[in-house]
Amino acid sequence: MIDLKLLRDDPDTVRTSQVTRGDDPGLVDEVLDADARRRSALTEFEQLRAEQKAHGKKVAQATGDEKQALLAHAKQVAERVKALQAEADAAQAKADELARRIGNIVEDGVPAGGEDDYVVLEHVGTPRDFAAEYGADFVVKDHLELGEGLQAIDTERGAKVSGARFYYLTGIGARLELALLNAAVDKALAAGFTPVITPTLVKPEVMAGTGFLGAHADEVYRLEADDLYLVGTSEVALAGYHSGEILDLSDGPKRYAGWSACYRREAGSYGKDTRGIIRVHQFHKVEAFSYTTVEDAQAEHRRILAWEKEMLALAELPFRVIDTAAGDLGSSAARKFDCEAWLPSQQRYLELTSTSNCTTFQARRLGVRERTADGQVRPVATLNGTLATTRWIVAILENHQRADGSVHVPVGLRPYLGGLKVLEPR
Repeated sequence: MIDLKLLRDDPDTVRTSQVTRGDDPGLVDEVLDADARRRSALTEFEQLRAEQKAHGKKVAQATGDEKQALLAHAKQVAERVKALQAEADAAQAKADELARRIGNIVEDGVPAGGEDDYVVLEHVGTPRDFAAEYGADFVVKDHLELGEGLQAIDTERGAKVSGARFYYLTGIGARLELALLNAAVDKALAAGFTPVITPTLVKPEVMAGTGFLGAHADEVYRLEADDLYLVGTSEVALAGYHSGEILDLSDGPKRYAGWSACYRREAGSYGKDTRGIIRVHQFHKVEAFSYTTVEDAQAEHRRILAWEKEMLALAELPFRVIDTAAGDLGSSAARKFDCEAWLPSQQRYLELTSTSNCTTFQARRLGVRERTADGQVRPVATLNGTLATTRWIVAILENHQRADGSVHVPVGLRPYLGGLKVLEPR
């Protein structure tokens, strides 16, 4: 959750952040009111507790009617103390519940607005001119047509076995996904990350701690019989990895690269990208995750973005980088950069990577702290970013297609595919 001290000392910053996100700034005042009631109750509670102690000595020394009067008064004080404790606890619970509904404080410079109000930071590479290469009559194939021609993607049997938005990757399709993920692990290793195969089922407190049970809780699969959640990203399991711990960050960030299956309900997205494997319920991903100091968080964010860009360059994809608008941020992110690859079949950009600076938001919820050089204990910052995922196959097939239905293999992926230079239709 957000820093309650910041909320008390500088509520206007929190209100401004809420407005920038398009959320209710009135929540700030509700939290402050509940917090004030809690502190008032605790103040009176402490005063009466002191009175109780002093009163106990008088009772011990008194006799007769005086003692009976003192005992009656002590009973009244005890009842009031109990009521004040309950009042403080209730106010604390209310303040916590309201505070959890306030999103992370957005960084200065984050664009205001919603999904369409992003700012393009840069373009990398140039989309292919297929008409110039193959003639004006050339019709660009989409990834599903190409994938079926390569016997790499089978959505028909995926739907037969599991329902809509499931699929099989077969033959070269399976190999291509493994090539991407293994290339991402190698990139992560070179950057000092520890590879981790993470759990894909987590406890409610971990899922809530990362911020995924807020406004987008309907995206998450829940196993009611076991009270466990299926993760939509290994970020969740990696954020919980050091929960309740005090970390030593004196040698720099703790970096992990999580490889996992990911599950998303895609609630509310019916009719969007239903063809092929763009928006599906299950996929694989390698996720970069960093624990670092608050002072280093913005620099680490830029470093993760740079590693994502290197992976996209390895895949030889034309892409753009966008600064996501505040209203399109998840509740835990203070800033998010997306890399979007050009999608020839739809003549638009498609998100392939996302990296978020969550500052101390997740760490406060999960109790992840560091001990500074002067002995202070404080929350760490957490950051995450995609290094490769199944969706990249979409962009690779479409951008590297050839007139005969074959697909050029990017040079950087060839070592992971036994040296293959071209994927041939079968």
